Amino acid sequence: MVKTNKRILRGVLMLTYLVIIGILLFLVSSVFSFLNTGADRSKMLHTEVKKVEQYLPKVTWVLDGNEGRKISEQKIKSVENDYLDAWYVKHIAYKTNTRVGIEDYFTESARENIYNILDYNKLNKTSIESTTLEHNLDIEFFSEDGQLIVLTDTNTLEYKKVFKDDKLVLETTEISTYRYILLLEDGFWRIRHMVKETSEKFESSLKRTSISNTNIKGINYYPQATPWNMYGDEFDINIIKNDFRIIKKSGLNSIRIFVPYEDFGKANVNYKKLEKLKLVLDTALEIDIKVVVTLFDFYGNYDVLDWTLNQRHAEKVVETFKDHEAILAWDVKNEPNLDFDSRGKENVTAWLDFMIILIKSIDKKHPVTIGWSNVESATILKDKVDVVSFHYYEDLSKFESDYLALKENINDKPIILQEFGLSSYGGLWRPFVGSDEKQAEYYKEIQKVLTKNEIPFMSWTLYDFDNVPKEVLGRLPWRTNPQKKFGFITSSGAKKLSYKYISKE
Repeated sequence: MVKTNKRILRGVLMLTYLVIIGILLFLVSSVFSFLNTGADRSKMLHTEVKKVEQYLPKVTWVLDGNEGRKISEQKIKSVENDYLDAWYVKHIAYKTNTRVGIEDYFTESARENIYNILDYNKLNKTSIESTTLEHNLDIEFFSEDGQLIVLTDTNTLEYKKVFKDDKLVLETTEISTYRYILLLEDGFWRIRHMVKETSEKFESSLKRTSISNTNIKGINYYPQATPWNMYGDEFDINIIKNDFRIIKKSGLNSIRIFVPYEDFGKANVNYKKLEKLKLVLDTALEIDIKVVVTLFDFYGNYDVLDWTLNQRHAEKVVETFKDHEAILAWDVKNEPNLDFDSRGKENVTAWLDFMIILIKSIDKKHPVTIGWSNVESATILKDKVDVVSFHYYEDLSKFESDYLALKENINDKPIILQEFGLSSYGGLWRPFVGSDEKQAEYYKEIQKVLTKNEIPFMSWTLYDFDNVPKEVLGRLPWRTNPQKKFGFITSSGAKKLSYKYISKE
């Protein structure tokens, strides 16, 4: 019995010893791991506000040499990344009046001025929403020990909105020149000193671009089986080609298509999606159909700090296809005025303004327009666009007078009726309201007005759809079911009565 107890005690002691040794080994290895990763930037930073996929302004380098040590391309890229990170965390800080991230990108001396501004703004209930859209960088000096850089940033394009008690008190766009001193600390570049040398108000000089054909008889297009998902896994260029032949044979000469922002990869545009879009444009050219490309579909943020991502998206698409012969015009955004209530009219119009500037700076051949959802909004930014486009789903009896009033207001630019139509749905959720006969009568009457006033038009849409994605109108059947029946052709391919009036009276 005594021997048994001793064996049990000895076993317990051995087990306890092993547990203690295991704990000690774990603690030692953790300390060792911590000490070895302490200089790793990704572990050291205590902020979540990183520039990656959040802040991508256009950057141009002046690579004409510098004083001091020769700098490598890899080092230049490192400087650029850290420099833009610093801008981004400063934007966040001024917007939120918090110090998050500032310590990681600015030395102690540079932080003092930023902290003073933050304290003052917080005390006075002031905040600043800002972004930079362009940087032109030049390294003037790189020290022999590789620890210090003197950097100039010329013609920096800055957009700012200043709020006092949550009310907008100032909106400004500036072109500024900065000089910076950066120090290499802990493996990355921190800003030690910064001076704004010059600043002036930004004035854009937009040249008007004429549209190649004002005799537009067109239609908004999605393939019947894949509405609002034209470039997905079921993409079939043969189906699209057949549809384009139907459109051409019907007497129409143009289409409007849509680029879904997220589906195309947002700022990092997916080249496979671009290849599919190229196939669509090539096919349109082959069939002799012109194309209006709407650049932003399923996007509605407009946050100032999102602008650089949006611009990289538009830049890639426009740059890729600016010389394509099928392009008729660029449409910045579909019905942006529907976002006025949720996002703020000033935010939306400022975003549109800068998108127009960007697109026209890349493509000087094709006109730019905006697809407003109604006549009332169509005068917004009328001096910036080349073509005024509006949609009309209101009472048909008022259409001609509404159009003529708009034309009187805009007498120097083409006006396009970019969307219009009537659903033939007359089911449970709209009994006795819609029918094939009523839809055909609608198109017969509106075509009379279009012909009389020589109004360019693009109707909605070629096909009826079996399904409308919830992202378009939600799930409510009284909203989605009527949307399924706007086509001139049924989902099974039969021509509806309205097809007779698809292109003319």
